[in-house]
Amino acid sequence: MSMKMDTNNPLLDFSGLPRFSDIKTEHVEPAIDTLLAAAKKQLEMTASTAPDLATWEETLLPLDIACEQLSRAWGVVGHLHSVADTEELRAAYNACLPKTTEFWTMVGQDERLYAIYKAIEQSDAAKQFTPARLKVLANSIRGFKLGGAELPADKKPRYAEIQDRQAAITAKFSENVLDATNAFELIVTDKADLAGIPEYAVQAAEELAKSEGKEGYKFTLQFPSYFPVLQYAEKRELRETLYEAYAKRASEFGPAELDNSALIRELLQLRQEEAQMLGYKNFGELSLVPKMANTPAEVVNFLRELAVKAKPFALRDLEEIKAFAKAELGMDDLQSWDMSYASEKLKEQKYAFSDLEVRQYFQEDRVLDGLFKLTEKLFGVQIVKAQADTWHPDVRFFEVQKEGKAIAHFYLDPYARASKRSGAWMDDARGRKRTEQGVQTPVAYLTCNYTKPAAGKAAQLSHDDVQTLFHEFGHGIHHMLTRVDELDVAGINGVEWDAVELPSQFMENFAWEWSVVESLTAHETTGEPMRKALFDKMVAAKNFQSGLQTLRQIEFSLFDMLVHTEFDPGEANILELLAQVRKEVAVLVPPAYNRFPNSFSHIFAGGYAAGYYSYKWAEVLSADAFAMFEENGVVSPETGKKFLEEILSVGGSRPAAESFKAFRGREPSIDALLRHTGMVDNRQAA
Repeated sequence: MSMKMDTNNPLLDFSGLPRFSDIKTEHVEPAIDTLLAAAKKQLEMTASTAPDLATWEETLLPLDIACEQLSRAWGVVGHLHSVADTEELRAAYNACLPKTTEFWTMVGQDERLYAIYKAIEQSDAAKQFTPARLKVLANSIRGFKLGGAELPADKKPRYAEIQDRQAAITAKFSENVLDATNAFELIVTDKADLAGIPEYAVQAAEELAKSEGKEGYKFTLQFPSYFPVLQYAEKRELRETLYEAYAKRASEFGPAELDNSALIRELLQLRQEEAQMLGYKNFGELSLVPKMANTPAEVVNFLRELAVKAKPFALRDLEEIKAFAKAELGMDDLQSWDMSYASEKLKEQKYAFSDLEVRQYFQEDRVLDGLFKLTEKLFGVQIVKAQADTWHPDVRFFEVQKEGKAIAHFYLDPYARASKRSGAWMDDARGRKRTEQGVQTPVAYLTCNYTKPAAGKAAQLSHDDVQTLFHEFGHGIHHMLTRVDELDVAGINGVEWDAVELPSQFMENFAWEWSVVESLTAHETTGEPMRKALFDKMVAAKNFQSGLQTLRQIEFSLFDMLVHTEFDPGEANILELLAQVRKEVAVLVPPAYNRFPNSFSHIFAGGYAAGYYSYKWAEVLSADAFAMFEENGVVSPETGKKFLEEILSVGGSRPAAESFKAFRGREPSIDALLRHTGMVDNRQAA
């Protein structure tokens, strides 16, 4: 079925890449309305087919095409909402959000469509299907069950309402965090107050103030502005002011319209109601159905076991920093806003280098070049600059080639700016699938938020930025190097949520390998590569406070799982639950005014609800996978080929546990993670 599309609307043009510079806010609603109408019409045609006459090609494929076009256009709108937000775009996005949510809920609940999928899975034709296609069918049938297709007719409207309201809440939560982050500013007029803060951060603050016609230096809660103050400012009050503002974002301490407290409570109630409607005790159980982990108890036990192993190391870390702060910095009462500062000073003393010194070696272009060469060695692909229309002048575009032929493309949006949400992520602009015209190649968005270079200078990255870039690129190659022809299980599609971080965390390990790092570095003035001696200090410092950092991740993960399993959102107090979790696993407790849940976008606005544990879960997998490279000489094309064949290229076409086993030859083990994070007691080891 084809429907007449308005070819003047760039969001309705699927002939190539998105035409970003042609897209205007007024295109959004008409495009989404047109695509929704086409998809609904196709849904009706598909769903009214008699199940015993239904086939993959004639029945399901036309619906897939209509749904993919809707997803792609909505994906572009959602992407722009994240990276180039304006009031007008936000209004258009929020106007379309309930309509798209309602449509996907409708698809997921259509009993006729559910019957068709079941009939095709049972048909003789299915015996000839590829494993990837069978996996699509199995995932779809599971999706119908989780989407409410088996609910009685009188319950379906309420289920749809719940989906709609959840989508609205998560969008609002995210917007409140962005607006609360942007609402704060601190103008410092006396440069003496900025002692200790690196020149690049001072310069950025001065340029920001100047751009707004203000005198002095403007600091914000955007991470590249906020964190250098916490890490380097000698003036304690300045650190405390920014820390407190950051910790209170989107809470009752600010404007009522930006307070996320009520949204959190309502969202948790809706998730609980949804889970119980579908026959699960709680949202934690529901969340784990499509994941590797089987039960909330299994996850909680995994986290608690890791906490027990990490706690002695965290206590050691804390004692060390307290003793240092008292002896060297004259601080008897180490506070949360002192931690980054004191840690940076201790690190400099212990390992005799600073992040600042390291930053001078990581010029952005050199880092990218080294990353691309590594990818070529490991996976046999070339990455070259290419041309495409983009949403911002800073965005670059690349082509991935195998034997001279384009197999994928990606956009890289590297720098922080006010209209862009913080953090780093990979998203797909288009997935791989086989069509009558040939293979549709995948396209990815890679988004980072490092500091934009001063005019005429190259951007410098911290080593953390380098790891983040490698991480997102790992997601990118998972999406782009897939060989699967079924869109729903190609690349990262259909990969269990708690295994999807495996390739990304795996790639981070290469940012700790000398043979790789040496090729990434060139000093900003001399052009010399980093000295091995400096790198050795970085490695020695790598596991600095890893006990504390591990417990922090466990605290977030345990809070997330418990808030979605053992918490009554109607009665209980979320801050009391967080306090209990901290009492159990944390060694460092933030001030009572800290409202961390109010900006915990991963679980209240992202896809990580009852799934935040997956970072640690996947870290076990990625550390163990990387150990195989260590056993074979690290940059090993043979091991790279096996990783490509057994993990990257198969995407979601088989269970992640099977893919891991096919690569490693056994079940995953926690040992490599403990070793990589330095949490193996040398006395025990000896």
